[in-house]
Amino acid sequence: MIDIKKAKIQFKKILEEYKNQEELGFELKVIHTYQVARNSKMLAQRLDLGQEDIELAELIGLLHDIGRFEELKMLNRFDNIKFDHAGHGVKVLFEDNLIRNFIEDNQYDEIIKQAIQNHSKFEIPKDLEQRTLLHCKIIRDSDKLDNFRVKQEERMEAIFPKIINAKEEIENSKISEPVYQAIKELKCVKLKDRKTPLDYLICILAFAFDLNFSVSYQTVKNHDYMNHLIDRFDYKIPETKEEMEEIRRTLNRYINEQIY
Repeated sequence: MIDIKKAKIQFKKILEEYKNQEELGFELKVIHTYQVARNSKMLAQRLDLGQEDIELAELIGLLHDIGRFEELKMLNRFDNIKFDHAGHGVKVLFEDNLIRNFIEDNQYDEIIKQAIQNHSKFEIPKDLEQRTLLHCKIIRDSDKLDNFRVKQEERMEAIFPKIINAKEEIENSKISEPVYQAIKELKCVKLKDRKTPLDYLICILAFAFDLNFSVSYQTVKNHDYMNHLIDRFDYKIPETKEEMEEIRRTLNRYINEQIY
């Protein structure tokens, strides 16, 4: 049995244990966590899943980034290359047995573990059991949908903390060739290929190529995320400005093709 209200109470208690609540990015991640949980619940409902899977999806959303708070405490920044926050979250939950604070029943443990472990990987393993795969897809989409919201709404120094401090850094930079090529091939950007400040923004935009459900694409379109994110900046280099317009066309065309 899943008790979401109890799980949220336990999550709040864990947050109170961290002393870095004034650090840039902490509150952003708290808000992000709750929004991803809401997104997961919404997607599960729109996919006509049963109440058990709806509640399971929401719980996974609540727990998916629990490793991020330890990352912030240890590194004083978010760094997907140096710190595997998903793997650390799995360790805290299942090796340290924190999961039992959130749910007494262990029948969902493998699904929760795999969903959290794989939510930020470049791609999902192909050999997962069907129900586990479904929840992996739900949390990945839910996470990406809120990443679009965060990058649209939050102040610059908060969305790429300790990496990009002002929008001018993005506006005056170029796109690395491997990053632009990934867009042309309708692929996500590999983290190691990000070299310039603008590459970090495009990496987020390219999440659109890794959504799993038509309802996710419809959500992106309803919020007009691609246009809002691209239009947040005034690109100063003429060649880059043209490339960003091509990226806009590519993304919006692709999103429309995924909606049915």
